[in-house]
Amino acid sequence: MANNYDAVRADLKAIMPNKDWDDGSLGPVLVRLAWHASGTYDAKSKTGGSNGATMRFKPESNDGANAGLEHARQFLEPIKAKHPWISYADLWTLAGVVAIEAMGGPVIPWRSGRSDKREDTVTAKDIPPNGRLPDASKDANHLRTIFYRMGFSDQEIVALSGAHALGRCHTDRSGYDGPWTHTPNRFSNQYFTLLTKINWQKKKWDGPEQYADPDDELMMLPTDMALLWDPSFSKYVHLYAQDKAAFFRDFSAAFAKLLELGVPRTKI
Repeated sequence: MANNYDAVRADLKAIMPNKDWDDGSLGPVLVRLAWHASGTYDAKSKTGGSNGATMRFKPESNDGANAGLEHARQFLEPIKAKHPWISYADLWTLAGVVAIEAMGGPVIPWRSGRSDKREDTVTAKDIPPNGRLPDASKDANHLRTIFYRMGFSDQEIVALSGAHALGRCHTDRSGYDGPWTHTPNRFSNQYFTLLTKINWQKKKWDGPEQYADPDDELMMLPTDMALLWDPSFSKYVHLYAQDKAAFFRDFSAAFAKLLELGVPRTKI
């Protein structure tokens, strides 16, 4: 019997509503899992990326940037058990794709074919070191260092950042607190419209530096504000705030590229 990816997609979509998780959906945390599993790629050394599903192993599993993603991986275990033929690497990336589509986002091109590293044969060289994912406390230069390492342009960096339309931060994970948008379970260009229209001010609290709207209901991180303040990034922020179709098109292309980084493909 052929591997049935449509059945996996259906099962992924079915687990998304979850009244006990955050704002009632697993969608945002599954997008974060797909992104963090892929965003460790280093183009120079050709290490990291989604192939291998190495977040199952230390030190990647306890990278501070991945705090909370053990829950996302656990939510997918029943689907892995039901469809044991699918690799974790394919399951995690497909989960992100399905979540984006289920939350009203664009269709993301996705291909199977990733394999998993085995616990009995994985080596330290197979597991990317901590520090390859973005640090939200940093500036535009940091974002470029992280994303240029993977081969992304300024436009792609801004497009990928639009995923902050989804989900929220947690003080017990990242240290930050709150959602970026009013609809954390709906994929939209609202992140960009809010970033450009609200008078963001530093939040008055004992936590790390973050920015709040006048009602202190929404938040932005230092790296979010860096997109607005940097001239090259800012032009794309304003473009996507005004043109949802352009954002959806560019996000789809950039996210598909992200999920493919480091995946060995046979050239025809």
